[in-house]
Amino acid sequence: MPMIATLRTSACELLGCEHPVILAGMGGVARSELVAAVSEAGGFGFLGMVRESPDLIRSEIARVRATTTREFGVNLVPAATNPELLQAELDAVIAERVTAVTLFWDLYPEVVRRLRDSGCMVLCQVGSVAEAESAEAAGAHLLIAQGVEAGGHVRGTVRLARLVHDIVARVQVPVLAAGGIVDGNGLAAALSWGAQGAVVGTAFLATQESFAHDYHKQRILEARPGETVHTDVFHLNWPRGAAVRVLPNSVTQGKHGNPLYAAPRIIGYEEGRPIRLFSTDSPLRNMTGDFEAMALYAGEGAGSVTSVPSAAERLDTIVREAKTILGIGVVAVRNSAENDIAPAFSSPACSMHEVSDIYLGYAGTEEVVEFLNELLVAERAGARVTLESARAAGSTTIAVLLRSIQLDEARWCAMLHRHIKALGQIPSLEIGAFYGKAMAIPDLHERVALLNRGQYWVARKIKAMLPRIRNDRLHADLTDMLRSHENNIELANECLG
Repeated sequence: MPMIATLRTSACELLGCEHPVILAGMGGVARSELVAAVSEAGGFGFLGMVRESPDLIRSEIARVRATTTREFGVNLVPAATNPELLQAELDAVIAERVTAVTLFWDLYPEVVRRLRDSGCMVLCQVGSVAEAESAEAAGAHLLIAQGVEAGGHVRGTVRLARLVHDIVARVQVPVLAAGGIVDGNGLAAALSWGAQGAVVGTAFLATQESFAHDYHKQRILEARPGETVHTDVFHLNWPRGAAVRVLPNSVTQGKHGNPLYAAPRIIGYEEGRPIRLFSTDSPLRNMTGDFEAMALYAGEGAGSVTSVPSAAERLDTIVREAKTILGIGVVAVRNSAENDIAPAFSSPACSMHEVSDIYLGYAGTEEVVEFLNELLVAERAGARVTLESARAAGSTTIAVLLRSIQLDEARWCAMLHRHIKALGQIPSLEIGAFYGKAMAIPDLHERVALLNRGQYWVARKIKAMLPRIRNDRLHADLTDMLRSHENNIELANECLG
């Protein structure tokens, strides 16, 4: 077994996080304290801002930024939001230049386009292969495959393992797995299915920083394996027929009558706002009322959650468990007496077909892999430089340019990673020396000028290798990568004057 030093995946490169563990944008629950804690610990947090006011969105973003310099995003649900409010929410997240926005439920291509055009990364959570293909066609940078095991609102009806497998086989963008994942075993399984990370909700709901009410957290701790209920009884404020997964209570047991015909009844308040029976509101810190009758969202993994630690402790446990299960950081020894370490890259014997390809001037597998890894190391360095430089640039024209280039660099990291694995090899985990050289330059314009020279270097490398690439899919992807770099070079030259 070759040594793998990190869990970093292509999703980490896109999102700018250390670990492929993403906090689900749980409405009400995923507020600034939890989001900041998850991102600061190396994951990626999403603020749950469904149907929230632009003022609250702006203030929550400011609170996260006051706590951490790490990247984070915002979760919105267009189908469950008044159109006028939705436009105001989009105005807010675009003006605040958040790193990413997750969209859920019905696909709104025009919303995806608007966010993309603003330089924001777009994630779409889907419940089927057809939805995944539509979201990719609309321009989503990443997809979240949500299995029926998920807590909260559940889009699909397919078990997560099958859904991830099927979606990964049909799309080119990175896929994250969501649904019942609460520990390292779930993360390891998701990665083995082909996902580039896991979206975790229930396990982070039961943490100290979560905005969920203590009653909800306690019910998670008391949950038994297999106890959650998949139902549509909590329907107010969402499109009709939107299924949820919750812990059982008097509502799911039918003790309050038919949810479609029962008389409206207030069962609690959130700082003066009434909480009605059968609504989709879950118990929060700032609520009072009959918590037992509210929506107690929980995924199928709830039965394995037995404590309420800090978010950082929860994330650290998930990562450590996954590394142990996957053997990450372990160097396999073929002959312990001689301490014969297995090489990091194998070199498969050339078939007769490959020999003939080489004779015709095409590059062999070993040379192609070496070339792709050289590009991967360079692109990873570029992605880091642009990400950190954009953060330092604030709300300037050059920041918009850097953020756009960062999305491209991370996208090409994912593409190169995918092709290297398709060739049966191991993608390099290194970050190019270019990163240190660029970040040592304090003047931002001078750093961008160096970055542009790096883009020229990549373009020259690709131009030289393209005639020797026989694989049609790889040739097409490298051609797209070349055009992207040439376009970024032109934009940077215009920006630098």
